[in-house]
Amino acid sequence: MTKQKTILLVLLLALLLPLHAAKRKNLTGICRVVDGHATELSFCSPSIVRVRVFPGTDTNIQKKSYSVLLKPGQNVVGTITEEERDGKLTLRSSMLNATLDLRTGYITFADNKGKELLQATGSLFTPCTHEVDHGKYQVRQGFRLADDEAVYGLGQLRDTLMSHRGQKVEMWNHNTYISIPFFLSGKGYGLYWDNAGRSLFDDTAAETTMSSEVAPFIDYYFLYRDGTADGVIASIRELSGQATLPPLWAMGFWQCRERYKTSDELVGVLDKYRELKIPVDAMVQDWQYWGCDSNWNAMRFMNPYYINKVGDPAWQRYLPGDMKNLKPQQPRIKSPQEMVDYVHRNNGHLMISIWANFGPWTEQYKELNAIGALYPFDTWPRNQGVKVYDAFNPKARDIYWRYLSHLQKMGFDAWWTDSSEPDHFEKPGDDDWMTADGSWRSVKNAFPLVHNKGIYDHQRATKEGNAKRALMMTRSASFGIQHYGTFSWSGDILASWQEMKQQIPSGLNYSLCGIPYWNTDLGGFFYWEFEQDPHNPALQELQTRWMEWGAFMPLMRNHCSSPMVSELYRFGKAGDWCYDAIVKYIRLRYRLLPYTYSSAADCVLHSGTMMRALVMDFANDRHAATLNNEYLFGRSLLVKPVTDPMYTWKDSLKRGHLIYPDVSKAAAPTTVYLPKGTLWYDFWDDQPHAGGKTIQRLCPIDIMPVYVKAGAILPFGPDVQYSTEKPWDDLEVKVYCGANGHFELYEDEGNNYNYERGRYTLIPFDYDEATHTLTIGNRKGAYKGMLTRRHFRITAVTANGKKAEQAVEYTGKKCEVKI
Repeated sequence: MTKQKTILLVLLLALLLPLHAAKRKNLTGICRVVDGHATELSFCSPSIVRVRVFPGTDTNIQKKSYSVLLKPGQNVVGTITEEERDGKLTLRSSMLNATLDLRTGYITFADNKGKELLQATGSLFTPCTHEVDHGKYQVRQGFRLADDEAVYGLGQLRDTLMSHRGQKVEMWNHNTYISIPFFLSGKGYGLYWDNAGRSLFDDTAAETTMSSEVAPFIDYYFLYRDGTADGVIASIRELSGQATLPPLWAMGFWQCRERYKTSDELVGVLDKYRELKIPVDAMVQDWQYWGCDSNWNAMRFMNPYYINKVGDPAWQRYLPGDMKNLKPQQPRIKSPQEMVDYVHRNNGHLMISIWANFGPWTEQYKELNAIGALYPFDTWPRNQGVKVYDAFNPKARDIYWRYLSHLQKMGFDAWWTDSSEPDHFEKPGDDDWMTADGSWRSVKNAFPLVHNKGIYDHQRATKEGNAKRALMMTRSASFGIQHYGTFSWSGDILASWQEMKQQIPSGLNYSLCGIPYWNTDLGGFFYWEFEQDPHNPALQELQTRWMEWGAFMPLMRNHCSSPMVSELYRFGKAGDWCYDAIVKYIRLRYRLLPYTYSSAADCVLHSGTMMRALVMDFANDRHAATLNNEYLFGRSLLVKPVTDPMYTWKDSLKRGHLIYPDVSKAAAPTTVYLPKGTLWYDFWDDQPHAGGKTIQRLCPIDIMPVYVKAGAILPFGPDVQYSTEKPWDDLEVKVYCGANGHFELYEDEGNNYNYERGRYTLIPFDYDEATHTLTIGNRKGAYKGMLTRRHFRITAVTANGKKAEQAVEYTGKKCEVKI
């Protein structure tokens, strides 16, 4: 080659170089300026890309994230490569690609084979006009979704929708409405918009947008692992923290109402349950054990009826208004400590109501006011001088725990962190109030997270706190709250059939945000649509059906508002259709404890989900993926709650009437869709049904449609009165033939954190359909007090109607059972 030709070749290569990119390896992110805006792409792990778009070229602006624990580059395993070609810059991990168009600023996300999943389009920055938010921006980011793409999540929105296409959803928490700025696509990716302030999801024919009223820059995360919803949820837990495990007793039945007004009343209900042989694990003490509203949330028992001070002038000032006309009686239980000890001696546990606000008579109010950590909002109870505390202030959280620790030392087992939105009757100008972390409009949706996290962190820092699992039931939530011992209930909802219909997709979409534990007030809270009498037949039918559904929720808790009473014996007695059906499902709940507790452990060990929207397991069944009234409980049980009255009707005076003289003998049908791709067995009679079709199922008052997926391995525990009454040393294990199956039986000490140190056992069960063999594998792990020998009664259910039963003595070593 001549010297001239060599020079020409070098020049040609130099010209071609921008078109055939230079590649660089072992990166975590890049930043480029396009049209005056710096855009940064950075991998947190192979399945998570963080995107930041800045209003200018300064990338040193800081922003606090309440939910995200994972830092860019922290969990990057393997090689991240950068490639620039044809004006586009691409970062690649083993799981996904992110490509920045250097001309438009658009970002395309694709799987590792290059299949496009989502495109981020235009970004918009508008300077904030509120003085308290000076220097920040209203931000808006556009996205381009496929026309036929379904998206789920966004929290608990109290509607009947599963997919949110075509919807405008405000991200601003309030009672019964938990907004989480995260959506999960039917394509198997997720997107978390990291902003704790007032925000908006808006999906139109032109584009899908996420926007917020206050932000220093645009900040969001794209999550994609393997094209499944389970992969997205695993990435959520990686990003925001793994779920914690509730204690075993929490998987049992909870009795609650507004409210038990004395210790005698509360323990009397527990006594009645034990007398009637109705299983129960938890009793709940609701508000005003502290006394009147001026003493709101004192976190001390100052109501005279709880401390044997009725009639004492020094304590009369604390008496709640609705108790002033009660006839004084000599109490059986004379102190709060005696109440706690009594419940524990009778194999129960206690949850107690605590709030995020304080009355002006409380010591907390005085201390918090002295450091400027009270909000001047109108909150509940109204017109009583009660104020919300600044949970964003670490000193305020310390004060909160210092007073709460008094109840911890008494032995209470769980905290009911009510009104964690918090309750706020908004007025113009309230959004300008400055918290310790910024304006209210910029941080409000993180309040339930920092509030519950503050309690969790303080409790875990104590010796007692590590001997007993922290457990909070809260009325609101934020992305990542699963990491802090917290589950949500759906708030103060109406007792109605329509409300029940709305609760199912609300709970499913909430679970699709990566938070696995959720429940409702069984029966609803406000009974305004009924004559509030538990003998009202129309109310009884609603209560029965909701309680049946409750047996297949992550937590099963009965509740109601005054003047309604909801203890099960109020609805009738043994032999009455309502009473018998409800007790049947509570007993079933306890028989299913090995399955339910193992499903909860699956959430912790394998990023599982307890209430599984059908898109999780049947994404290719387009009909199943749209259903808003069915789901999988755990990985094996298809649940279809009955959400319409069948046997009663209600008149204009809210009184109920029977359609059939004897409801126990009636059997009206409902429809159930069985997803395609598998065989299904009726849970109640073991009859097989092909998937991919809608069937009719007769539903007597004590039957709610439940179907078992072929290949399922379902353990049944003993018939007990509380969760730990009997060991699981003699389990019935049903194998539903027709497909290969796997199940892991999880066990641990039940109510401490030794499981975090690996002190638990797993017994794997594997069924091979080709050889009709059930293999019970070697036991994995160990913990103090574990069973070393046990008896399994294996029942095989087959499609031809035959059942085979065998007994197995298991010592922890692998064994095989031919079916």
